[in-house]
Amino acid sequence: MNPSFLHAPPRRVVIINPTGRYASAQVAAMRAAGTALIAGIAPGRGGTTLDGLPLLDDLSQLDAPADAAVLYTPPEGVLDAVRACIAGRIPLIVAAAEYVPVHDSLKAAQEARAAGSWLIGPNTLGLCIPGQTLLGSIAPEFCTPGHIALLCRSGTLTLALARLLTEAGLGQSAVIHMGGDLVIGRNPHEYLAPLAADPNTRAILLCGELGGDKEYALAEALPTLNKPLIALIMGRHAPAGTRMGHAGALAGADRETAHAKLDALRQAGAIAVERPEQAVAALAEL
Repeated sequence: MNPSFLHAPPRRVVIINPTGRYASAQVAAMRAAGTALIAGIAPGRGGTTLDGLPLLDDLSQLDAPADAAVLYTPPEGVLDAVRACIAGRIPLIVAAAEYVPVHDSLKAAQEARAAGSWLIGPNTLGLCIPGQTLLGSIAPEFCTPGHIALLCRSGTLTLALARLLTEAGLGQSAVIHMGGDLVIGRNPHEYLAPLAADPNTRAILLCGELGGDKEYALAEALPTLNKPLIALIMGRHAPAGTRMGHAGALAGADRETAHAKLDALRQAGAIAVERPEQAVAALAEL
């Protein structure tokens, strides 16, 4: 499946649970960025508005299907919200919540994939197509239109790298925080095919981290990519056996270390770098 959001920004976006303090602030930011929000889903508040955004009790009240949903549902409600979006045939789902139970994330990822929906997150800042749309909380002022796709596992580094690229005059075709949890809706290698097919993307910057083995699947798929990929894996100096960050990144075996992952990606054909400024320099050379 090649997600259409890389080629045409969503034109009918719904927000699930938009009324909390954090969510309502993000709704305002998305509208300011030009995102085509059509409704918020807030059970019990249907028929009212949130700063001019119509509120509905459930997705069945939409007059036409949505093409994207951003979920600000609490962690324990994410699985049900994803299932509701799947039932509503929504092709792109962004789940912001962190601390979603692992088994719920597994079920949400499996069911979304089986239904053909593209799930970003949980624990994600979302997606920004610079100059076109924002789904989530990536700062649009850090981004600028261009031809580099940024894929990142860390929310903080998503923002930092987007800003560094923009400051260096290197625009982005897409800025995607894939999600910082152990289980996410789509793994890094699944983005390669749609990015390879995207005519606006000329290079990819992948920022991973120690722990887990998601980068090895990407290394196996890398020969099918017809564009350069810059690989940056954070955590090279993390003490062995120490959990790092709120998502608990931990190298539990030698192959889960940042060094091992970077070596695997280098051998598969990626341009491997060790620091963010080296990634920017490598992209500038390209």
